[in-house]
Amino acid sequence: MDNYFDSYRDMISLRGLSSHTLKSYSTYIRAYLEYLDRLQISPDSASWDDMRSFIKQLKSDRDLADRTVNCAISQLRFFTIYVLHKPWDDTQLPMRRFDQYLPYVPSRAEVSALIDSMPDLKTRAMTALMYSSGLRIGEVCRLRYEDVSRTNMRIHITHSKNRRDRYAILSQNALDILTRYWREYGKPTGYLFPQQRGADKPIDTFFLSRHIHDTERRLGWEPRITCHSLRHAFGTHLYEDGVDLLTIKALLGHKSLNSTMIYVHLAKSTLSKAVSPFDRMGGGSLD
Repeated sequence: MDNYFDSYRDMISLRGLSSHTLKSYSTYIRAYLEYLDRLQISPDSASWDDMRSFIKQLKSDRDLADRTVNCAISQLRFFTIYVLHKPWDDTQLPMRRFDQYLPYVPSRAEVSALIDSMPDLKTRAMTALMYSSGLRIGEVCRLRYEDVSRTNMRIHITHSKNRRDRYAILSQNALDILTRYWREYGKPTGYLFPQQRGADKPIDTFFLSRHIHDTERRLGWEPRITCHSLRHAFGTHLYEDGVDLLTIKALLGHKSLNSTMIYVHLAKSTLSKAVSPFDRMGGGSLD
């Protein structure tokens, strides 16, 4: 089974997928191969029934959400096509339908309080950059000194999720915090937020999440702000300020405008401007 797993990882690498994708894409394939090994079934001879049984057991044993089950199915699809070199049939193992929920978006006051309450300049600078420029957590962690242009007040984002470079806006307030951090933390000229044990590697993405939740607890808040919440807050607050969706799409680096459309639903101004047709009639009579 190790040979199959090694081939799977090799194919992911050959496709140029990131190390983060390599790690996340390996989670359920390893479990699948162990499942087949217990049944003494070779992956080449595994049937659709075997795959369906694995997915059912996986969902039952781990109580997985439907989105997570779909991730497991996607990994099986990749394994079947690129390792076993067999065709994939969506009708044999269809993706699960799932409920869609609007993400939590902190208010401007909450974002300001969160950043101001962070005692450490490193976490404050990272959080300020994430919100003020709409960056993903991975983009913040991989920022390098040369990516920040004080002359043009913009940030060059390389190796983004969609493999497309873009420019994000640079806030003066965020730049002030970043400059203070830079001076007090040894003036790094490589990665702006390097690991403590090696300046040649970017800081881990989970570092900031932990500090955000610690700050929420100190403030007496329910822990519900995530790194991506701050990115959503950036897009939502821009839309509330009247910035058009195409500009927001470009700033966030969305591949499709459909991803940007969520801010129409999240923005408070969208609902507040709508007037019920019942009110336009004058309402009903109380008599």
